Amino acid sequence: MQPPRKVVLAYSGGLDTSIIVKWLMVTYDCEVVTFTADLGQGEELEPARRKAQLLGVHPDNIHIEDLRETFVRNFVFPMFRANALYEGQYLLGTSIARPLIAQRLIEIARETGADAIAHGATGKGNDQVRFELSALALDPDIRIIAPWREWELESRSRLMEFARKHQIPIARDRQGEAPFSVDANLLHTSSEGKILEDPAKEAPAHVYQRTTDPERAPDTPEFVEITFQGGDPVAVDGVDLSPARLLSALNDLGGRHGVGRLDLVEDRYVGMKSRGIYETPGGTILLDAHRGIESITLDRGARHLKDELMPRYAELIYNGYWFSPERSMLQAMIDESQTHVTGTVRLKLFKGSVTTVGRWSGHSLYSEKHVTFEEDHGAYNQSDAAGFIRLNALRLRLLAARNLRTKHDPGKE
Repeated sequence: MQPPRKVVLAYSGGLDTSIIVKWLMVTYDCEVVTFTADLGQGEELEPARRKAQLLGVHPDNIHIEDLRETFVRNFVFPMFRANALYEGQYLLGTSIARPLIAQRLIEIARETGADAIAHGATGKGNDQVRFELSALALDPDIRIIAPWREWELESRSRLMEFARKHQIPIARDRQGEAPFSVDANLLHTSSEGKILEDPAKEAPAHVYQRTTDPERAPDTPEFVEITFQGGDPVAVDGVDLSPARLLSALNDLGGRHGVGRLDLVEDRYVGMKSRGIYETPGGTILLDAHRGIESITLDRGARHLKDELMPRYAELIYNGYWFSPERSMLQAMIDESQTHVTGTVRLKLFKGSVTTVGRWSGHSLYSEKHVTFEEDHGAYNQSDAAGFIRLNALRLRLLAARNLRTKHDPGKE
């Protein structure tokens, strides 16, 4: 295979992807284009520009983009309409960011005439699958370079040796091995590896970076009201906010009260189990709020069908199939269900917990006159329930009669 002429690299500015920049140049003698996405990871990104230039990347080939609003509006919010949880717990914070990054890699490759893209995901993780399935769904002919599956720099010492040889700056605190790996964006922070690899040991306190220890959270509960329009949150405490600003505000609020911590052993798509520490304060609040508004605006059949399909939808995102036809089909159904999911939810935050304590909507299906224990003035005829129960019990009665008959006379035809 001919070496690539120009490669677009998903570049964080950290040591590993900086090594990859130089490795691509040395290995393929190619032009490198870097793409750094601001997804709300909370880091200053301009140093990535300076570092890429220092590594020999032409200034015109350095792309740094603020994608926070796009990320939340076009990826996070559609996912939250489904109440998606992988294996019943994980809010998919890393998973949902990868298709957006892959999409921009492909777009930049087309804009710059690059014939390949590259990423820094390892050969043991899920991200390699997510990046590459997304990229190939958007460009079936794109060449993908995954250095961790190709190079011989398979130890930290060899990476450091390569960095020193090619004069790649190494931060003082990176001379030794990092205690754990972190991925962050506006939806969550995830930590895994190294000191977290033994699932029997409690994660040390310093692993948590976005949330207050619930035991040290305020002793007084705090209440917040979230307003939804067509299934998406649009305001907090009556103040309209853009998607990214809204999620950021909820992150601050939830983080202060220790909301959204998760210590999880999950099943990776590549086959192994992995232990991760997740912090998703704003997302945890949003999930509870969205289920709260759905509880009064969604019909039972629609709500239960959504709950049945949700694990499949979540698995598609986790495994990297955001751009698959089946995810799009499910999304269309989910979005249709959200037409009347409009209203406001009141939540209570206290010592790591979030609880819906009120919900109201002009689209509500809740009828107090039907459920009241007081006089309902004919809204519901209780005697109708007798026929309803008898019809629904018919098959059960027939089964019971058959079983009793054959139990007493098993040989009877």
